[in-house]
Amino acid sequence: MPQEVLTFWFEETEPRLWWSASPDFDSLIRSRFLPLMQRAAQGELYAWRHEPKGRLAEVIVLDQFSRNVYRHTPAAFAQDPMALVLAQEAVAAGVLLELAPMERAFLLMPFMHSESRAIHVWAERLFREHAPSSSHEFELRHKAIIDRFGRYPHRNRILGRASSPGELAFLAQPGSGF
Repeated sequence: MPQEVLTFWFEETEPRLWWSASPDFDSLIRSRFLPLMQRAAQGELYAWRHEPKGRLAEVIVLDQFSRNVYRHTPAAFAQDPMALVLAQEAVAAGVLLELAPMERAFLLMPFMHSESRAIHVWAERLFREHAPSSSHEFELRHKAIIDRFGRYPHRNRILGRASSPGELAFLAQPGSGF
């Protein structure tokens, strides 16, 4: 089953879809993987964690698939803490050394998605040392937002958080949301 996730993500999916909002792509993930996502959210994919590629697949399900299937809802971010812990454990276990560069980038993505300044200090180093340079540059953009605001302002409306005047001014700028 982990291989099905990885084949879908890295072989069947055009990389441009990783970074764009596509209702059709979101629907495809929902139709193919929703029951698996629900199992992952319950911690039922524990056995996948014994292999580096299984750990990567579980992180993709929790971190990436959730963003697609639950786009524009709080549920899109609900699995972030679990995905981050799994990624932290994988890094500590040396899993990064067993993955290809783009696989490493997706294993590290929960660090980038964190709203913790402390996590982004670690994330910047991990992306710089283990991921493609384009992923590191994207992490630097995310870190700058967290360093400035302590959270991602583009999530405020979805999560029911009030935006500060500074966040509203930031959100009015082109390219401010991800």
